Amino acid sequence: MTTRVIIVDDQAMVRAGFAALLAAQSDIDVVGEAPDGAQGVELSRRTHPDVVLMDVRMPEMDGLEAARRLLAPPPGVTHRPRVLMLTTFDVDDYVYEALRAGASGFLLKDAPPADLISAVRVVAAGDALLAPSVTRRLIADFAKQRPAARGNPALRLKGLTERETEVLTLVARGQSNSEIARTLVLAEQTVKTHVSRVLTKLDLRDRAQAVVFAYESGLVAPGEQ
Repeated sequence: MTTRVIIVDDQAMVRAGFAALLAAQSDIDVVGEAPDGAQGVELSRRTHPDVVLMDVRMPEMDGLEAARRLLAPPPGVTHRPRVLMLTTFDVDDYVYEALRAGASGFLLKDAPPADLISAVRVVAAGDALLAPSVTRRLIADFAKQRPAARGNPALRLKGLTERETEVLTLVARGQSNSEIARTLVLAEQTVKTHVSRVLTKLDLRDRAQAVVFAYESGLVAPGEQ
């Protein structure tokens, strides 16, 4: 199955470089490019990509606003791509807000080519790009600075079973399903089932939102490993 991707970045050379790299992969099809968020939203609505590579800082409309519009579309618009934020800095005010809006993760622009290709595949598969320690640090930092959250998250935690709470805690600490399985001595498929139930019960889209929720609810304290 081919993953359809669009690239939204105000630097033409960045778009060209990413497009060439991704288009060379047999399972990835670059279906368009845009120089700012507004055009990126329009392009996404027209081409229906699976993944949008979205720069954080752009003129006209930044990546955060564009991500919000793609992930919370107006009535009548049913397509919601997965959004992978691109940033030059490992700590960026916009990234945390983008994760809260539903973005599936972020990637540094200077990451090795193999990481970009892998990131697109991971996000397209429905997972979130949360493994790098820099991501955990970023989320923890901003969760500490900006604890505001919707819908009383601590109260919503009460709807989880004890095992589901354990799984959510380990997800928030950046563990993969296989790592969680080893930690809790469970089958990996069982962990996947628990993660799916957690997302459903808490009305979260993916692991990225689950991590943010865990910090905002106080289940995991900033800086914990």
